[in-house]
Amino acid sequence: MKLSAREADGAMVVRVEESRIDAAVAIQFKDAMREMTQAARGRVVLDLARVGFIDSSGLGAIVSVLKFLAPDRRLELAALGPNVERVFRLTRMNEVFRILPESPGALAKDDG
Repeated sequence: MKLSAREADGAMVVRVEESRIDAAVAIQFKDAMREMTQAARGRVVLDLARVGFIDSSGLGAIVSVLKFLAPDRRLELAALGPNVERVFRLTRMNEVFRILPESPGALAKDDG
């Protein structure tokens, strides 16, 4: 599971560099997120712009990260595509997470 991290607008932004978060990678995702965010303070924003598919295992892994960060740190989601947004809406997880339309500092980031 490939993730990248950067600081933007006072938040740690973690970008998922894969097209899927599903049962095949859920544990790897969860472990990688815990490792990357262990020292983070304040907000952590999960940039899902490149993710086109998420299943219940992937959703569970994201919820697990939310619980790992709480109560001192907040997990927000950003740049959800239509299919991913639908999963969050159907499961009502859009009421649990703050969902941003785009990643913090999106115009300033380097997509290279």
